[in-house]
Amino acid sequence: MRVQAYLAFDGNCQEALNFYANLFDASINNRQTYEDKKIDVPSSYRKRLQHAELKGKGVSFMAYDAAPDTPINHGNQIHMSVDVDDRDEAESLFKKLSENGQVHHNFREREWGYFGRCTDHFGINWMVNSKI
Repeated sequence: MRVQAYLAFDGNCQEALNFYANLFDASINNRQTYEDKKIDVPSSYRKRLQHAELKGKGVSFMAYDAAPDTPINHGNQIHMSVDVDDRDEAESLFKKLSENGQVHHNFREREWGYFGRCTDHFGINWMVNSKI
């Protein structure tokens, strides 16, 4: 299992990652735009980042440009992201995290695997992923 931060941006994710990559002498990996995704977003969002990772010595986090259905406001720009190898374990973890909290995206199969997003009862945002 791996837990890391997931940062949300409002259209300037690439600019922010370029800044952080230079600052931390890190590289931007696994860069994906909304362009080829089967996600219903306006054409103005297609060139925005749907996912990217910043990795370097002592630094590792993920980031994206939030889609229109996830408006950015103070407090929701950071999500903790959990990658779990076992789908059943991931689903169980998601249920426990979302209990007495708020489910934003039900844990279910997506293009890249299984995914769910919630806010726990402490107000912390979580994304739980498991490969297919």
